[in-house]
Amino acid sequence: MSNTPISEIPGIRDTLRASFRKGLTRPLEWRKHQLLQLARMLQENVDVFAEALHKDLGKPKFEAYAYEIGVMIERSVDSAKRVDEWAKPVVVDAQDWQRPMQPTIHKAPVGTVLIIAPWNYPLALTLQPLLGAIAAGCCAVVKPSEIASHFAAALAEKLPKYLDSNAYRVVLGAVPETTKLLELQFFYTGNGRIARIISVAAAQHLTPLTLELGGKSPVLVDPSFDVTIAAKRILGAKMQNGGQLCVSPDYVIVPRTHQDALVSALKNAYAEFYPQGSLVSDSISRIVSPDHHSRLMDLLNRSKSEVVVGGRSEGNKKIELTVFKDVQPEDSLMEGELFGPFLPIVPVDSIDEAINFIRDRDHPLALYAFTDDPKIKQRLIDETLSGAIVFNDVVQQLAFNNLPFGGVGPSGYGRQSSKYTFDTFSYERSGIDVPKEAEPFLAARYPPYNEEKLKIMGATVHIPIPASS
Repeated sequence: MSNTPISEIPGIRDTLRASFRKGLTRPLEWRKHQLLQLARMLQENVDVFAEALHKDLGKPKFEAYAYEIGVMIERSVDSAKRVDEWAKPVVVDAQDWQRPMQPTIHKAPVGTVLIIAPWNYPLALTLQPLLGAIAAGCCAVVKPSEIASHFAAALAEKLPKYLDSNAYRVVLGAVPETTKLLELQFFYTGNGRIARIISVAAAQHLTPLTLELGGKSPVLVDPSFDVTIAAKRILGAKMQNGGQLCVSPDYVIVPRTHQDALVSALKNAYAEFYPQGSLVSDSISRIVSPDHHSRLMDLLNRSKSEVVVGGRSEGNKKIELTVFKDVQPEDSLMEGELFGPFLPIVPVDSIDEAINFIRDRDHPLALYAFTDDPKIKQRLIDETLSGAIVFNDVVQQLAFNNLPFGGVGPSGYGRQSSKYTFDTFSYERSGIDVPKEAEPFLAARYPPYNEEKLKIMGATVHIPIPASS
């Protein structure tokens, strides 16, 4: 399917804006229908989308069903059930004399939004923000990644058959097409380099922006934890989507005295998961972009660390799952987010050193720790900052519909997932309704001022302040 003609994009934008102004997306029953239609689109075309993901990423059918299509069907249906509750105005507490004014927070849709989606999890990370935009009552333009071209084409074909084209449209293309859309509120998922470019464009239009980025999500392994279970959970999560997942475990920190035990457990897990090796396995996704493949191979070639598992490549699409030991902070593998099937192990001499190692780097999208020690857990909660903190598993936080998902600083800002995506595309609009009967309570605010009025209006100056230590 060809790119959307640039000449058509202003008309698409104007159509959606006109639909929003007319109130097309306002009725809650209409929003519910669109959400359920999104679920029907996926359910009735599950093999179409699974095949597109396989063509783009080599994604196994298991991963397509379990981690993308099924999740989005469930969340679309769940959002349709809950949107009444989410959109309900909230009456806030107030002083006795203010309560008749009905202080209320109204949930207002922000308007027409632009969803710029990535190639690594093209379906889930395209439709997650879209279902939030629908629930909030927004119109939306979806710009799927041109790199995941088969999914983009499938979405462009199927979406208009299920959703109202007056409110939701797909634009295909790359930088030129995206540039034409930059006057809309953004929801961008991707890397920090592109996020900086988009942030500059957003600033020029004073446009609100949500960024879901990535970074180097660390895994801390406490020696007291069952190393066999830790190795399986780390390796299993690392190889989802071939390591091309924003919350993928990027590197492992382990006390130096237990590094070899962890390496041995990872080797055993590798042999169990991929008896013939990961290069020939049909349970692993490939690298989509030749440029990204070249970058990963450059990191591999420049690394000074010892390879203990893997290290081979096949063509420009597949790289073997590769585990490194004795990785030093200055190694090429630690330069930036790996976003691929490499797993560096960084040895440290103490938990203090491990925590400081994490704190000295950008706040990650996720922090993982395998430990049963409540003191270590509490230290990580108190002394580090990350988008999510997960104990004794990896990537499992994505399975929870009602937990917010998002980053901190370089790993992004804003939140998504079900209600949190609804909140992202809603504006909490303050409102009061002051009855005429309140006039006696308000009369003291009018000039001319005098001591009696000052005593009434300035009473809060003299409120008692509780003692504190």
